[in-house]
Formats: sequence, C-alpha cells, structure tokens
Amino acid sequence: MKTETVAMILAGGQGSRLGKLTKQIAKPAVPFGGNYRIIDFALSNCANSGFNTVGVVTQYQPLILNNHVGDGSSWGLDRHNGEATILQPYSSMEGEKFFKGTAHAVYQNIDFIDQKNPDYVVILSGDHIYKMDYQKMLDYHKKQKASLTVGVMPVPWEEASRFGVMNTDKTDRIIEFQEKPENPKSNLASMGIYIFDWPTLKKYLVDNQAKNRQLTDFGHNVIPTYLRNNESIYAYSFEGYWKDVGTIESLWSANMEFLDPGHELDIRDRNWRVYSKNPNTTPQFLTSSAKVTDSMITDGCYIAGEINHSILSHNVKVGKNSVIKDSFIMPDVVIGENVTIEKAIIGESAHIHDGVEIIGTEDSIEVVGYDEEVGGYSDEN
Repeated sequence: MKTETVAMILAGGQGSRLGKLTKQIAKPAVPFGGNYRIIDFALSNCANSGFNTVGVVTQYQPLILNNHVGDGSSWGLDRHNGEATILQPYSSMEGEKFFKGTAHAVYQNIDFIDQKNPDYVVILSGDHIYKMDYQKMLDYHKKQKASLTVGVMPVPWEEASRFGVMNTDKTDRIIEFQEKPENPKSNLASMGIYIFDWPTLKKYLVDNQAKNRQLTDFGHNVIPTYLRNNESIYAYSFEGYWKDVGTIESLWSANMEFLDPGHELDIRDRNWRVYSKNPNTTPQFLTSSAKVTDSMITDGCYIAGEINHSILSHNVKVGKNSVIKDSFIMPDVVIGENVTIEKAIIGESAHIHDGVEIIGTEDSIEVVGYDEEVGGYSDEN
C-alpha cells in the first residue's frame, strides 16, 4: 500500500553535552516536564499532523528509548494504517554497522522507506521541544515545487554558531548554507526538520554511496550538494516555541519555562495534545508537613518537604525538612530528610541522602546523574 509521507525521527544521538544525564540513555529518552521524554514532542507532532507512518532511528543506548516508543500505540500511531517502527543499525553487505551521520542513517534504512513507496520523506530530530503542524510545511513544500524544504527560525546571534544557518532570496529560496560556522553570516537557523522528495533524495544517496560515500550528514554534506546542483531548496519559517535542549542549561531553562502558565508551549491545549507512555502508578501524596508552591508534582510522588518552582516527575520521594527550589527532578528519585536542592537537575533513579546540599546557579546548573548516589556512608565506614 502506498503512503504519501514517511516520517523518520533521528533518535540515535548520545547527547554528550548533557554529560551525566546521557551516560546510560539516549538523549531523546531523557525525561522532560514531569510526564514526558524529549522524543514525545516529535512523535506527538507526527500524530497530530496525520503522519502515521514513522521510523524511529536509534543507535546509542537504545533500550529505554525502544521500550518507551514500542509500537507507537501511546501516540495512536498504530491506527489508520500507520505504525511506529524502531530502526537500529545492522551489518550490511559493505560491512557497515553503525550510522556515520544523519544522512547515512537514512541510507541504511532505504528498504524500510521503499516498502511504504512514499512521495515525501520528513526528517526530524528526536531531541527538540516544540509543537508543529508538519502538514502545513508539506503543503508549502508542494506549493513551491521544492526538492527540499528546511524548517527555519531566527535565533540570537550569539547562538547562531550552534546551528546550520542560511541565507535566502526574496522568494525564500535558500541560496547559501553554513553548518555550525564560527562566524555566521545569518541567524536564520535550521531546526533539523527537512522534507525531501523521496525519489530525488534516494538517487543522491544511492549514487553517492556507490561512488565515494561522502553524503553522510544532511547539514554538512547533503544540503551543500543540493545547492551545488541547483536543486530547488526552500526555507519554511516557523513561528512559535522551539528549543534545542542539547545542553544542561537549556534543558533546565526549558523545564523552568514549562512551569509558566502563560508559556507558548501550552501543554493543556486539547487541540494539539502531547502524548507519552506513562507508567501506571499511585496518586501523589502530600503529608501534613509538605508545602508546594508554583510547582508541578506528578503521580506517585510522596512529599514531606517544601517544593518551590520545581518539577517532580513520577515516583519521586522527598523527606521531611527538605527544600527543593528551581529544580527538575526526574522519575524514581529518592530524596532524604534535611536536603537542600536549588537550581539543579536530578537524574532518574538517583538517591540523595539526608543532609546533602546541591546548589547551583543559572550559569552553572548542578547535575546528579542517572542512578547516582549522593551522600550517605561510604564503604570505608
């Protein structure tokens, strides 16, 4: 059966800039906002846009991510002739096992895409926080008769060197592209969202693989090649909240912004739901000593301390006389008594013992890693 559009979510990145938080899990599987993991936003965008055939390309530490995505049923992707498929590296005839870049990951999964016989392939990053109707971008792509359309938005000039940036003409056709330049000529940044005509992209990838295998990355290789060959490339401007949570500071600030009732990313909007696979757990319980202000407390939490302007994910335990302020606590964390946590991110399943102080600043967020133990008696004692 023919499918007009296949979405490919690239979710294999390590996310090394997140340090301790991604030592044991892939960046797209990192928890966010109490009830979610980062990849939930791309998956929900696909579901809400009517793109029901989704390939999730994994590589680094995929176990938690694979279990979370499953068959896509939590996002409704298992209905209406759709599916979510986990795509992992495998040994090819050329002896290649691991993906060498974003474009190479798609090349390795040509057979999966061809089974669906699409006209268009949407390439998405699995590590951004945003809501976006991809169908509107596809309509624009068709209207412009483009070979490639790139989702773009302006970023602060001081951050432009972190992104692929481009210049466009008066018709929004892209005429110049720089991937993470030291001295950017523009602050119009790629969002890592691409719509390709599949037959054209497939030809480029297959022909190049047979010749010199240089088209490994969309930003570094494919877009410059399209420009040199005068392919029709257009910029699609996005207006709304979009955040690359690739650093500790950006992940922390995105969670803190999430608490703002007037936040652009309205999680309560029933017309554009953000879905997730959440565990079955008990209701939250606040003891008589608990005090909660301007915070988000999710199911399964036990609170006996003070929580101020913070997010506590499911199954977090907080002991008496402990104070948590301006912090994001991931699932299954145990926090003892008389603990102070401020401007910090506490990783999944961490254990903070009695009397510990973890205090950061907005410029230097304190981090406790996945399953890490802080305080308590050492083995020597």
